[in-house]
Amino acid sequence: MNDAAEIVDALKAVVATKSLSSDEVNDLLKEGIKAGLGRIYGPTVQAEISINDQSGGVDILVLRRVVEDVQDSSIEISLDEARWDDEGFEIGDVMEIPVEFSEFGRNAVMAVKQKIVQLVRENERDRIRYEFEDKIGQLVTGEVQQIESGKIIILINGVPDADALIPWKEQNPRERFRQGDPIRSVLRKVEETPKGPRLILSRGSPLFVGALFKLEVPEIQQGIIEIKEIAREVGGRTKLAVYSHDESIDPVGSCVGLRGSRVQAVVQELGGERIDIVPWHAEPEVFARRSLAPARVSKIMSDPVRRVITAIVNEDQLSLAIGRNGQNVRLASQLIGWQVDLYGSREWIELGADLGLFEREAGEDDYESSDFALEELDLPRETLATLQNSGYSTFLQIIDFSKEDFVKIEGISEAESERLMELIEELTVLDGAVTSETEEVSQPDGVVTSETEESDKVEE
Repeated sequence: MNDAAEIVDALKAVVATKSLSSDEVNDLLKEGIKAGLGRIYGPTVQAEISINDQSGGVDILVLRRVVEDVQDSSIEISLDEARWDDEGFEIGDVMEIPVEFSEFGRNAVMAVKQKIVQLVRENERDRIRYEFEDKIGQLVTGEVQQIESGKIIILINGVPDADALIPWKEQNPRERFRQGDPIRSVLRKVEETPKGPRLILSRGSPLFVGALFKLEVPEIQQGIIEIKEIAREVGGRTKLAVYSHDESIDPVGSCVGLRGSRVQAVVQELGGERIDIVPWHAEPEVFARRSLAPARVSKIMSDPVRRVITAIVNEDQLSLAIGRNGQNVRLASQLIGWQVDLYGSREWIELGADLGLFEREAGEDDYESSDFALEELDLPRETLATLQNSGYSTFLQIIDFSKEDFVKIEGISEAESERLMELIEELTVLDGAVTSETEEVSQPDGVVTSETEESDKVEE
């Protein structure tokens, strides 16, 4: 292959899929041709290279300075040798030597190709690095390319050459993906490897929840509402603290959306993970009270030096405050950033506390969290009997159950477990959290919200 046009076309094919401009392609070709000239004339060769895009022709001029004593034959030529070509040459002149592609041997052509491939790879790596290094915490969409050793390899939309994966520890263990499935994740970090930058993605990070809410809630995109803190146990429950920079806009209501449309979209993406949305407050005691929702806290005390919150609740609120396997109080502690010591009224009184601690404080929020017998629920007789025979007779005993927990009970079908979950979701919302003390608004499945004391208006 010695025709210049054919060679140029072949080399352009190497970079045709890289979404490069014509100028960028030509620059790569020039660097490649210079590498090929290095195989012929030496590594320090100097040349002028021009490419005709229309004809595909290439003009190559090797530049060599006329000297008396040649030290580097790549860039120098003796006076005697130069005068063989033109007797008019003098010491210090630059001789322009035209070169045809026909002079390129196999080694030179291979050098051209190798150089171009190397530069393309380097440019691609730089492009990926520059494109993503400032996008930590942003959503990334793509397709599952393959699943290998627990890692999900992702083909990112618009960036097919990016090395992107979701490690096992960044996945939701309840989710299952197959090759070809569309997938959304959040960019956790850009990791440097010997082969170039690697994008570490996540569906298990709290950043993923924050990115989803930013996508669904325009007020967050506009900076009106700010996500202050996120605490998450992947696949189980998330607590989200939000703050509004505009007093006329309710941050909780905005995140929930009209009839729960916004938060429900996030819940669905998370596979049904429960979400508690609470209004952030600068005062740790106030923030702690809200973070322990849906439980109603009787008394809050704080130790700023030790960063410890002491929360006391009535006995009928204790199971709700603790949550399943301690999940609610654990997430509340993560959300606040303080240690939370939780006491029931009986235990606190035994420690010498005053009963007056448990009198209702003015302005406290009401929560639908008092315990009651399961007979009061609209349950089929057989389901009720099965639960009672298994040792469950009150609502608080099952409030933190998942669908899987109900199915494990002998005699409870999948359909019955779904009905039980619906009842739990209906009864674990705040009374009057949206409009007023007399109006009750239900939230979508998997959502619990806590309301500010100052505002009862939802931004629809």
